[in-house]
Amino acid sequence: MAPRNAQEINDYEGDHLGLDQVETLLADPPSTKRPPMKIVWRNVVLFIVLHLTALYSLLLLPKAMYQTLLWSVFMYWLAGTGITAGAHRLWSHRSYKGRLPLRIFLAFCNCLSFQNSIFEWSRDHRAHHKYSETDADPHNAKRGFFFAHVGWLLVRKHPDVKEKGKRIDLSDLENDPVVAFQDRHYKKLVLLFCFIMPTAIPVYAWGESAYIAFYVSVILRYTLVLNATWLVNSAAHMWGQRPYDENINPSENYCVALCATGEGFHNYH
Repeated sequence: MAPRNAQEINDYEGDHLGLDQVETLLADPPSTKRPPMKIVWRNVVLFIVLHLTALYSLLLLPKAMYQTLLWSVFMYWLAGTGITAGAHRLWSHRSYKGRLPLRIFLAFCNCLSFQNSIFEWSRDHRAHHKYSETDADPHNAKRGFFFAHVGWLLVRKHPDVKEKGKRIDLSDLENDPVVAFQDRHYKKLVLLFCFIMPTAIPVYAWGESAYIAFYVSVILRYTLVLNATWLVNSAAHMWGQRPYDENINPSENYCVALCATGEGFHNYH
């Protein structure tokens, strides 16, 4: 998930219930009438500029040193790990336990991805699972591919997302010092690890042009990681095999799994 604005971040304050207390959706149906979408034009402009810049970055690939290309692939993998092994599997789902060194490493990788802090990413993802494919799901796939992919970041959240998101238990995240530190210093950490470090190392380690290093190792890599993550929300909820439950939209999508460092197997998730 890409960064939202401060107003959207504050909409979740006061969360109380946990994922282990998931009620049936029939007992708490979403609102029947969907309010008109309010476009966040700042996000629209930023994402258009980002993707146009990423397209320009493709023209610079033949000019980049091979070390820079390998470095960019490595940065892509680290950023993806910060989402898959970090914000998703460790912090959103508590699929495994991580000691302090591992949590610090995954928090660093998460800063590389620049898709909101661990706290915010996990909060949205828990809401997605608790209210999957209803209006309380931040990226409800039933609203179409574009909305599930990126459109949900270009509009204000549905009122159900704000209201029911307050019921999610986030106490484990609030009590994790690594999550709290990253959330508190997120902008500075992103500036350092997502933008400055990936540019500086190619320049000083093997003499790459700062111009090429920035566009290839930062802009192109960041845009590709963003879209790989978004494909999990969009394509993996629409296309693929459904060997475990054919009555739900999430599917086993091997192409998405390849792009998103393993996150494409959604029919049993």
